[in-house]
Amino acid sequence: MSVHPKSRFPRSSFSATVTTLRRAGCVFAEDEASLLHEAAGSPDHLASLVGRRAAGLPLEHVLGWAEFCDRRFAVDSGVFVPRRRTEFLVAQAAALAPRRAVVVDLCCGSGALGLALAAAADAAELHACDVEPAAVRCARRNVGALGQVYEGDLFGPLPAGLRGRVDVLLANVPYVPTDDVELLPAEARVHEPRVALDGGGDGLDVMRRVAAEAPAWLAPGGSLLVETSERQRDTAVDVLRAAGLSIRVLVSDELYATVLVGTAGAGTAGKVT
Repeated sequence: MSVHPKSRFPRSSFSATVTTLRRAGCVFAEDEASLLHEAAGSPDHLASLVGRRAAGLPLEHVLGWAEFCDRRFAVDSGVFVPRRRTEFLVAQAAALAPRRAVVVDLCCGSGALGLALAAAADAAELHACDVEPAAVRCARRNVGALGQVYEGDLFGPLPAGLRGRVDVLLANVPYVPTDDVELLPAEARVHEPRVALDGGGDGLDVMRRVAAEAPAWLAPGGSLLVETSERQRDTAVDVLRAAGLSIRVLVSDELYATVLVGTAGAGTAGKVT
């Protein structure tokens, strides 16, 4: 009996899964089929996984995990799935983080960003927060004893003792303009919380709130990192500049990612390089 690698099921079963996924519009049907077969514990379990994926549930929600920065993080149903392009943000944060950095992950979702950065930077402290209860529960499972996860709106639930001490502030805020949310793929639009997607009229409402408060939380020389779209770049730069931060714009053509780094207390507030 021919069995696909990493699968305990017959080759014919794997082929049938690929066909089902292709008919459902899955672009990477073979790769997804391999993961589903690896995860399934029985034919009935496999049928359930394939059925949920074919019905449009994000692959990460079906599997219960997402791969990010070469690690697997639990991602529960209804929790924002970390995007591969955001690995660029984490890489830039790791490059500038001092040793034993104090890291804060705002709008943390599953907690993947903060954990990936904390591991890369050998962080002394990791604090994360999200307004969505399902995300907080998921992040607490991922973070465990490696840090603290709080439930609440942006800086609101953070301990006051963090003010002026944060070396790296990750803020993967929602930046999709409200009118564009309905244009997103159904996987995001239907299965991820709107609060993690909708950034208001021009997409930058949450970023404005973060930028306005960030300087009070950053240590001297500490940095805020946010992701934005290419078309929002100039307005987003103005938002961070208005907060008195020194700004760098970093772009990855490979990942189609634009990251703004706003640094406090550098003596060059408002400068764009």
